[in-house]
Amino acid sequence: MAAPIALQLYTVREAMNQDFAATVKRVAEMGYVGVETAGFPGTTPKDAAKLFADLGLQVAAAHSPLPVGERKNEVLDTMAALDCTYLVCPALMRDKFDSVDGVKEVCAALNEANEVCKANGLKLGYHNHYWEFTDLGDTNASQVFVENLAPDIFFELDTYWAQTAGHSPVELIQFLGARVPLLHIKDGPTTREGDMVAAGEGVMDIPAIVRAGEAHTEWLIVELDRCATDMMIAVEKSYQYLVSSGLGRGNR
Repeated sequence: MAAPIALQLYTVREAMNQDFAATVKRVAEMGYVGVETAGFPGTTPKDAAKLFADLGLQVAAAHSPLPVGERKNEVLDTMAALDCTYLVCPALMRDKFDSVDGVKEVCAALNEANEVCKANGLKLGYHNHYWEFTDLGDTNASQVFVENLAPDIFFELDTYWAQTAGHSPVELIQFLGARVPLLHIKDGPTTREGDMVAAGEGVMDIPAIVRAGEAHTEWLIVELDRCATDMMIAVEKSYQYLVSSGLGRGNR
């Protein structure tokens, strides 16, 4: 069976800043099965969770600060309110990926947070951009990252940014296997500065990506960091493309 389709709500952040509830309702009406949270403008995690439940939306995952230091209890309370197991670090210490020691420092921070997550029934994951694939001469930052990260930390593979960095998302999915339960699906010209487009309208081979992960993918998560067209239209067209192509499962 095809994996269910969720929307990373960062995609519609501008609309959510104006009216969180109305924006989420529109996403549900499009047919999305779930959402991935990225903040709660104008509301609280508890109220957002009630809204999601009332609209029949599952919380696939949550982009969140790490549950360490002063924010530990806040993060754990948010995850509990959402009744969500997958806590995803959206990015961490970008400037550290230019050296082996820097990458190991990032891994140490994530490994520490992973122990907190496990102690509280959560699973920690990491969402990549392009800088995690920096060439370090004799090695690549991504190789150092994978080798030094706790093996039970999963990856939310942003397929677009991986390809933008010059790496095949299909090969990465095949290499990481069960460590990739979540796939970020987006499309566009695969340049760092270029605006993204609705899934199916750019250069990404989305069918090949979905096929590569079908054994382990639990969610296909649409995310557009920015868009060359109206964002809401692109969000709906992305959903329609995945469903009509038989690549993902929706509620419509």
